[in-house]
Amino acid sequence: MDFKKKKLRLGDLLVQAGTITQEQLTRALEKQKKTGMKLGVTLVDEGIITEDDIAMALSRQLDIELVDLQNISVDSAVTKLVPVNILKKYTMIPFAFSETNKNVLRVAMENPLDTYAQEDISIITNYQVEPVVATTRSIMLAIDKYHGQSEMKSALSQYAKEKRLEIEEDVQEDEEINSSPIVKLVKEMIDLAVRQRASDIHIEPMEEYIRIRYRIDGVLQKRATYNVSVLPAIIARIKIIGGMDISEKRKPQDGRITQVVDHVEYDIRVSILPTVFGEKVVMRLTAKMALTREKSQLGLKPYELEQFDYILSNPHGILLVTGPTGSGKSTTLYTALSELNTNEVNIITVEDPVEANIDGINQVQVNPKADLTFASALRSILRQDPDIIMIGEIRDGETASIAVQASITGHLVVSTLHTNSAASSITRLEDMGVESYLIADSVIGVIAQRLVRRLCPICKKPRPATEEEKAFMGADTAEDITIYEPCGCAKCDNTGYKGRIGVYEIMKMTPALKKIISKRQGADVLKEKAMEEGMRTLRMSGSEYVLDGTTSFSEVVRISFDS
Repeated sequence: MDFKKKKLRLGDLLVQAGTITQEQLTRALEKQKKTGMKLGVTLVDEGIITEDDIAMALSRQLDIELVDLQNISVDSAVTKLVPVNILKKYTMIPFAFSETNKNVLRVAMENPLDTYAQEDISIITNYQVEPVVATTRSIMLAIDKYHGQSEMKSALSQYAKEKRLEIEEDVQEDEEINSSPIVKLVKEMIDLAVRQRASDIHIEPMEEYIRIRYRIDGVLQKRATYNVSVLPAIIARIKIIGGMDISEKRKPQDGRITQVVDHVEYDIRVSILPTVFGEKVVMRLTAKMALTREKSQLGLKPYELEQFDYILSNPHGILLVTGPTGSGKSTTLYTALSELNTNEVNIITVEDPVEANIDGINQVQVNPKADLTFASALRSILRQDPDIIMIGEIRDGETASIAVQASITGHLVVSTLHTNSAASSITRLEDMGVESYLIADSVIGVIAQRLVRRLCPICKKPRPATEEEKAFMGADTAEDITIYEPCGCAKCDNTGYKGRIGVYEIMKMTPALKKIISKRQGADVLKEKAMEEGMRTLRMSGSEYVLDGTTSFSEVVRISFDS
């Protein structure tokens, strides 16, 4: 069966299933000719269908089972049957023997029409192959789970061998750089982190070993330990791809890496800091597309969405988004900007650093060495005829006063502050030296936000809420209330949580609140009045998620302890 014809069969099958139209298939095939990628990947890349759609259509049309590998525990005897490079080549993984016939190996495939792959596996393992369908992501995650560490270990042992060989003979400099074990190791580390939904990778030198941790859903989880001897090689590789100085080991350094993982481009910010046992590396991962989400994906409840839209419809004024580091402020700001981004307006941002490039928006990165600070950049921006200005962060009185002036002179300014609640953001501006009557005049709304982890829907377990918990959430203590606790299963990597959701406290500016601000009556009076006028605090907003089983009580205590 020739390659083209076999690929066309997947397309024809999707057309028969009614998942895509003939025109969409033709368009995807033309694109595929240029890129040489698989048809399924091209269809997903073009946004025509999702991986789940392909898997469901294949399952239905071919009448074969659709499996979710994250809910299945694979026997170690099965994982050793096929080398990992073959699994990745065909995007497939054997996961069990057939219950009816022990000579039949069940294999999860992204494309069960690929008979070449089935023949290959059959020859390698000496078993008959029974194909089932799984999504590409599900298969890659399973390959990482059962083979990721062994791949890294083999790369490390290969590196150790080479190091010993180098003493005896000079290794050729022009050897294929991409096949070097350390290059593979660093690439594999980033790939693994992305597939496990990590936001940061920490490479930490200890006295005797190197510790690798991933931050997943806001919590650090240990993933591996390596021999301390490989640290210099890992650091050198990261410095090369991050555009940093390899010879400088005593100063902190920053860099950027772009890497494509499973056909999605990731922007990786790297920070290197010298510690007593060597240089510590933290890599922050963001998908180029992840920051600009649909408004509906932010986790705003219907009434919050209404308030958010109302604030954004103001032609001028300041919108402040506040919260600690890692509470999703940038995502909210970028989403607001994408919403406002039309051909009729000129949007300019000043950021440190620019976190995601958005088409149609002019983005400026601050550079203190060139004397381009938030304040100096803002002054220049005001001469650029802007309609909307985004300031990455208001850090000092000078930036704050320029932002206020800009908003009063007819610009819409959106920015972030590191404060705990909506009301305390106003007092923070006063502390920075901005006159209270100017704040009252310019601020149109303040959004305080946090992220809480969502409970895993598969394994969360119910329990009755205690009196104290009901009181904390403002619920009726006489009523019987069921809340949920984390448990832990294969699907959520035994953490009990999967994914995060935003919790918001939105303070819409009203004449009564303006009066309180200009009289400088303080955050407490302001908060009380805002609640009278319908503002829901972080605690109230988070408690709703506890009562409907989205998150656990402990998560809400963590984000609203001080409120």
